[in-house]
Amino acid sequence: MISASFSKMSVFGPVVKIHPVVLASICDSYERRNEGASRVIGTLLGTIDKHSIEVTNCFSVPHNESEDEVAVDMEFAKNMYELHKRVSPTEVIIGWYATGFDITEHSVLIHEYYSREASNPIHLTADTALQSGKMNIRAYVSAQMGVPGKTVGVMFTPLTVKYIYYDTERIGVDLLQRTRLAPTRTKGLTSDLSQVAGSAARIQDMLTTVLAYIEDVLSGKVTADNSVGRFLMDLVNKVPTISAEDFENMLNSNINDLLMVTYLSNLTQAQIALNEKLVLL
Repeated sequence: MISASFSKMSVFGPVVKIHPVVLASICDSYERRNEGASRVIGTLLGTIDKHSIEVTNCFSVPHNESEDEVAVDMEFAKNMYELHKRVSPTEVIIGWYATGFDITEHSVLIHEYYSREASNPIHLTADTALQSGKMNIRAYVSAQMGVPGKTVGVMFTPLTVKYIYYDTERIGVDLLQRTRLAPTRTKGLTSDLSQVAGSAARIQDMLTTVLAYIEDVLSGKVTADNSVGRFLMDLVNKVPTISAEDFENMLNSNINDLLMVTYLSNLTQAQIALNEKLVLL
């Protein structure tokens, strides 16, 4: 299951969907950059369909640039992609990223290389220096401009960016968010039952917000929004018709299954640890 976060609207074109692991990898490569390097670049990997481009992975590519020239290790990029295809053959090159806020003249040269590796590649910029107070993420696609037969330039057109995540990625994102409030900036993983309790509490808070909005609309305090009404109707239609007794039995059965799996995993770990100690005797 894939969930979506907020998006930044720009112009018409394919929607760029970015997974959290991509942003984490870009930040990590920026923190590990060579001394004196102002920015880092890398290859974006993912999938493409008719209306969207999904960025699921990336890797950094060594490069050197000055005011006059830029040099990119193309051989390293090719080798890394060949190795990555052995692990994830469905992911293809969809573009490249660069840290920084602006598009430079060197960006045009690098984009020309990726235009040979992918059809109409995207260019992703990440403001890792937080120039605007937050890490702005922007995506662009290039288009040629000028008079045919004469000097032709390149124009980068912004695209819509959305942040999406799988259910497994949501666990890591929630854990990172909790570290912001921790004094030591560290936080341990919670148990399965604690995650279930936390999810139930969040659902209850969201239902409370929805009920408060509906009551305000019925009392005339808030003007009704048709789009919100359609979302609520869609939500209500997706709820299965089930009695409270059947729901309680189903929930208890699932909890029992979860406890059984947890018990068996702990028992297996204990047996493995005991076997290792017996082998050393």
